[in-house]
Amino acid sequence: MKEEFLHYLWKFKKFNALNLETSNGEEITIVTVGHYLELAGPDFFNAQIIIWNQKWAGNVEIHLKSSDWYVHHHERDASYENVILHVVWEHDTEIFRKNNTEIPVLELKNYVEKATIEDYQTLMTPKSWIFCEKQLKDINEFTMKNWQERLFFERLERKSKPIYALLQETNSDWEAVLFCLLAKNFGLNTNGEIFLKIAQSIPFSIIRKESFEVENLEALLLGNAGLLDVEKEDNYFKDLKFRYFYLLHKYQLEKKAVEAVQFFKHRPDNFPTIRLSQLAYLFHVQQNLFSKIIEANSVANIYETFGVSASNYWQNHYQFDKESPKKKKQLSKSFIDLIIINTIMPLQFAYAKSQGKETSEDLIRLLNEVAPEKNAIMDKFASFGIKSKNAFESQSLLQLKNEYCNKSRCLECGIGMVLLKKS
Repeated sequence: MKEEFLHYLWKFKKFNALNLETSNGEEITIVTVGHYLELAGPDFFNAQIIIWNQKWAGNVEIHLKSSDWYVHHHERDASYENVILHVVWEHDTEIFRKNNTEIPVLELKNYVEKATIEDYQTLMTPKSWIFCEKQLKDINEFTMKNWQERLFFERLERKSKPIYALLQETNSDWEAVLFCLLAKNFGLNTNGEIFLKIAQSIPFSIIRKESFEVENLEALLLGNAGLLDVEKEDNYFKDLKFRYFYLLHKYQLEKKAVEAVQFFKHRPDNFPTIRLSQLAYLFHVQQNLFSKIIEANSVANIYETFGVSASNYWQNHYQFDKESPKKKKQLSKSFIDLIIINTIMPLQFAYAKSQGKETSEDLIRLLNEVAPEKNAIMDKFASFGIKSKNAFESQSLLQLKNEYCNKSRCLECGIGMVLLKKS
């Protein structure tokens, strides 16, 4: 038995609410259960309860045992002085306010049906992957769609937090924020944080000024990545190195040390040299990139905007001094899909929110056009009958698994609550 289950029982009145009595035998009538608070202080705020023909308005605190009141030191906290009812599973001691008046106690176990407890225990019994894995396929489409929409926007809210932090760092320069976000996502999991530091080390005003020469952008990015620190005979390398130190002097930039970028275990197309060149070329050919992203109303528009490749030198190189068979290093559709999911959607969401605009339906429609991610979590959900048809659904399922299933938040989950309400 967990306290969260008692919160669920009280919130949805999943008990016999007729003929309720306090531990002292006083009749209780619930007018309203109050507002569920997940913050410090009492669990339910502004409840209304009639006890022995006297109507009370105040807060409700819930514990497994009455004595938990003293275990949690609520007697020392003034915010608990307005508690009008102490709801517990087991009453083991009387509780008093600071003025020595006794707080009424409702012992809930006397009013909950056995079937409700059994359903809860069935749901919370450990399974091979998640608690409700055997019941997932029985959830109706309406419930699943509604909950997925809620999960999707929860995930966008979480992804927006780094955007707001970057806005503060850049004095609310949305273009600079975009540059940093794209750098991070061009670096993927291995080099993402390093690429972000590289982007943050270059004032975006300089990227704007130098964007007309792709070699200058490459020099800045590769130079701050530490990839121009050695000596090589390669003429393109020498040119970029010359440009890099010229730009450092021109803008009085201080070379900031970052961690070494990783080549190991990457396919050649994901080498940091290629990804940084593609990033440079993107800002070279798309002079109004932020506006195009914010105004993009179809995935086709985004694919066109991001249809760029690495610069000419990298068509037959993956590293300096090592020539390879010629291949156009263009951003793939699957890579652009990741950019849409991890950069464009969160940015559009955060920007619309800052402007007081509602774009929920547009964001869902856009992600409905994007293929779902392919990973172990999606495969596992599919094995239990929940298969993602698009990125909107896969993003929702990732949020479900990471923020609810992994944290055993079944009683806060739309699916878990539907399963329990069947009792």
